[in-house]
Amino acid sequence: MTNSSTQRWPERGGGDALPPAGTATRCHTPWTDRPDIAQNRGVPASARSTLADVAAAAGVSVTTASRALRGQGEMAAATRARVAAAATALRYTHDGERRGRPRGGTARLIDLVLSHFHNPYTEEVTAGARTAAAHLRYDLVLTTERDDPDDDWPVRIRSRGSAGVVLGLILPTATQTAVMREAGIPVVLLEPPSGSSRGLPSVRSTDRAGGSAAAEHLIARGAGRFVVIGGSPPYRWGRARVEGFFETLDAALPRAARVHESANWGATEGREACQRALVGISGDGPVGVFACSDEMAAGAYRAVADAGLRVGVDVLIVGFDDLRGARWLQPSLTTVRQPIREMAAAAVRMLATGAPSAEAIVELPTELIARGSTRGAGD
Repeated sequence: MTNSSTQRWPERGGGDALPPAGTATRCHTPWTDRPDIAQNRGVPASARSTLADVAAAAGVSVTTASRALRGQGEMAAATRARVAAAATALRYTHDGERRGRPRGGTARLIDLVLSHFHNPYTEEVTAGARTAAAHLRYDLVLTTERDDPDDDWPVRIRSRGSAGVVLGLILPTATQTAVMREAGIPVVLLEPPSGSSRGLPSVRSTDRAGGSAAAEHLIARGAGRFVVIGGSPPYRWGRARVEGFFETLDAALPRAARVHESANWGATEGREACQRALVGISGDGPVGVFACSDEMAAGAYRAVADAGLRVGVDVLIVGFDDLRGARWLQPSLTTVRQPIREMAAAAVRMLATGAPSAEAIVELPTELIARGSTRGAGD
């Protein structure tokens, strides 16, 4: 940990000596007037290769130097240029920051990075990754995404020399990707939220096929009117599920009444979206509801009850994920099972067996699990 206090240091040999490595300072002699810095002569490697030294030479804080070198944050062009010039003069690389720490890929650690850990989906991800890591004799480190770019996951992971990183439902920035590549730490994306994977390998499920299976099932169970509750924001997997559903519905029942609503992936929002749809849909007969997550499907149950209707009779509901709560609903929820644990395990195995190819995309199949919410009026 660097000392954030500003210090002066004694003169030696007619000029200032560099401060101790890791000490944040203000440089009282401009770096351009320092031949020992500008020419890299007479300066020990341990003293000239840290971010703190770059900051001192440029006359800025360590945080400012870090942001300037990463191209982050707003700052004067002259400041950014001064930091870049100091880094070049000092021959600064991230190797200096890692001195005394494991090199990238050398520790038997795999980091699982998630934005949060306390929901049923991420619990399944964690369980799958932990089991696979233990089987392969790796330790799994749970790492949380943070808002502060100077203390986000690449900084922490690089410092411990992890063998690899699984990013769950997160698309890294170009800068974060570059930091990992420079550190020699491979990254695998688990269900990336965007169609662009930034040249990184990924593990995902057959979301489009899952949406198609939901439509086929609702049609087979006698639904003649349809409600689709998509997710907002419209992540890649949500769009694929909706597209698969409507593609199959258009082929089988092109004139069927339909309403497409969006919700913020939660039960409360799913309830509100389903309420709007049930009011707005025309025609008679059973309504088939496809919600792009089990949580939104649970909200749809409440909307059906609010309307005085019956789940599994008047309204048939299909969710997506097959989280454990799907079995606890009454009636139990028909859903498209996503192999969440298996996907997380596959991502860990990709890292443990060596740096995976950037073009590698592993898709695991979804499966429709029929339960009481689509039993139909005649059953």
